[in-house]
Amino acid sequence: MTQFFEGIFSSLPRLETERLILRPLKMRDAEDLFAYARDEEVSRHVLWDAHRSVWDSRRFLRSAIRQYRNGLPGSFAVTLKESGRMIGTVGFMWVNADYRSAEVGYSLGRAYWNQGIMTEALRAVIAFGFDTLNLNRIEAQYETDNPASGRVMAHVGMQPEGVLRQRIRNKGRYADVQLCAILRSDPRL
Repeated sequence: MTQFFEGIFSSLPRLETERLILRPLKMRDAEDLFAYARDEEVSRHVLWDAHRSVWDSRRFLRSAIRQYRNGLPGSFAVTLKESGRMIGTVGFMWVNADYRSAEVGYSLGRAYWNQGIMTEALRAVIAFGFDTLNLNRIEAQYETDNPASGRVMAHVGMQPEGVLRQRIRNKGRYADVQLCAILRSDPRL
């Protein structure tokens, strides 16, 4: 990382959308996180296992907070404005300052699927990436048997770039992933 990113990830800003507040994760999010992260369907296409207890959620949060302290890219808590409840995460998996590129990832409680919530959150994170981090390229990937995640990417203007065969090993199986990206010069939807 260059000095440009210094301090940004150690004190993530609060981002606001029509229905959501994106903010740094906190230990008090453990119960909300556990409420959705224990769902096998939610964890099916991500690289973490379903949480078996609130202790798993606390361990996850401690790791995320440690990343902030170390100034490493991390995730925002996706919270509903009306209730303040945390219902998912969205953020940066990695950032390459030399190439001005990054990868984003997300997860969302099943009760909130198919409501445009993750599209709204991802749109805000992409704007933050281009406008605050001065990135040129933001990419994401989804397992090809999870087309709903691909639709989220398409809704924010990410374009498919190709299938990477058996790129990851997830839950004991190799999975093909579709790589998608949006460039600073692309239209934002």
